[in-house]
Amino acid sequence: MRLDIHCADRIGIAQEILNILVSYQVDLKGIEVDSVNCRMYVSFPPIEFEQFQKIMPSIRLIDGVKDVRTTAFLPSEREHNELNTLLRALPDGVISIDAKGWVRLCNYAACRDLQLSESEVIGANINNLLKGFNFTRWLEGKEVLGQTTRVEVAGEDFIADILPISVPQGAEGDVLAGAVINIKSQSRLGQQVSAFRRYGQESFATIHNFSTAMRRVVREARKMAQLEAPILITGETGTGKELLARACHYASNRSVKPFIALSCASLPDDVAESELFGYAGYEENAAPKRGVLEQADGGTVFLDEVGEMSTQLQTKLLRFLQDGTFRKVGDENEVKVNVRIVAATQKDLPAMVQEGTFREDLYYRINVLTLEIAPLRDRKADIGPLAEHFIQKYAQQNGHSVPVMSEDCLRFLQDYPWPGNVRQLENAIYRAVSLLDDNELRIEHLQLPTFTHDLGYLESDFEGTLDQAVKRFEATLLRKLYPAYPSSRQLAKRLGLSHTAVANKLRDYGINRKTVKV
Repeated sequence: MRLDIHCADRIGIAQEILNILVSYQVDLKGIEVDSVNCRMYVSFPPIEFEQFQKIMPSIRLIDGVKDVRTTAFLPSEREHNELNTLLRALPDGVISIDAKGWVRLCNYAACRDLQLSESEVIGANINNLLKGFNFTRWLEGKEVLGQTTRVEVAGEDFIADILPISVPQGAEGDVLAGAVINIKSQSRLGQQVSAFRRYGQESFATIHNFSTAMRRVVREARKMAQLEAPILITGETGTGKELLARACHYASNRSVKPFIALSCASLPDDVAESELFGYAGYEENAAPKRGVLEQADGGTVFLDEVGEMSTQLQTKLLRFLQDGTFRKVGDENEVKVNVRIVAATQKDLPAMVQEGTFREDLYYRINVLTLEIAPLRDRKADIGPLAEHFIQKYAQQNGHSVPVMSEDCLRFLQDYPWPGNVRQLENAIYRAVSLLDDNELRIEHLQLPTFTHDLGYLESDFEGTLDQAVKRFEATLLRKLYPAYPSSRQLAKRLGLSHTAVANKLRDYGINRKTVKV
């Protein structure tokens, strides 16, 4: 039984309380005093109810006692259990030693790393458990300060954070009572670094959104990340659709589960189907294979360039979106998983629906939530910060000092149309910074080809006269068209020229069935 006694701060009041317990022959087990809150706690074995009814009024009659009530635990008991619970939950090893280096306490993770039982660790000298650091010399030093050092644990390298335990002694200063040692294995450190990098590389915090358009996209994406419906991300190539999809995943309740990306454009239909849904493997010498959907159970699947998906694959994906089930290739059994689909495309899906190349019902299934990323040329406010970010990133990566970008260079970057969007900007900065021998980044370092949306790229090393350029273009165009119109009459009709004129041009440029594969 335990009592919580709220009392005044008066000399002798504790003695009077204890005298009452003695008078009733109660065996005291523990006593604690909280001088800050003016409380006194006592614990004793269970007693008869009649005896308890006499003790409580007697204590209340003591001068300065304001209230007495029973309590389930003493403050020290709560703190002790809090500490034990915390130590058990920690994934890293924790060891407490006294001022002589003898182990007083350790958690399960420490025993696991040491490959010893708790009884073997407690009472052992820390110098026999952790090699590579002289704990005795450190404890006996004039000034004992916190340390982070490499130690050897059961033959493997660990990092140890060693923190001294000091007990305040008022005017006399602090007295060293020992130390707490936190040990981390290399694999554990690797996990923490990976988690930190993942957050740094895949969170909304790394998406540069200085432009109004991009701020709106990020704001909407943060809200959509908390929902469960499919998301369709549209935008030109290189705008960062996958980066946004990853940020949505890691900001969602699915963040601890896998995020798996599958490009629908880079794989043949049969391969894409087995990659997405898996393979049963019933045929001889064929091992079963888990598809992306099964591997990402509980997480997110990112379907890049969903507009490139075949009609057959569209049908199978539609069925999965309806009820969360699918069949592996070559299997009749259904598999059910909990996966969120985030799709992306640079194609005009509504136009494809009108043309009949993309299923209308699938379009409405994946187009529940939509995010449209504007091209970089329409987000000029983002170009400068992105360029500065890439300059710093690749300068540090290559061990160079970070160059300054000239004002002319910044204006050039903001005026350039960036047909390849952020990816093209990053590649241009990477090449320029990697080859830079100066402290200033200027226009000539970028080596970007001239580009207009009407005419496309123009070679920066253009040479010759206009007539020569026209002839080069004319020859290229005829070579491209000739396989589809493999006779001078057909080609003349297509180009709106006379048969004789086209025949002469084909002869002049050496274009015929032998030189062009028809």
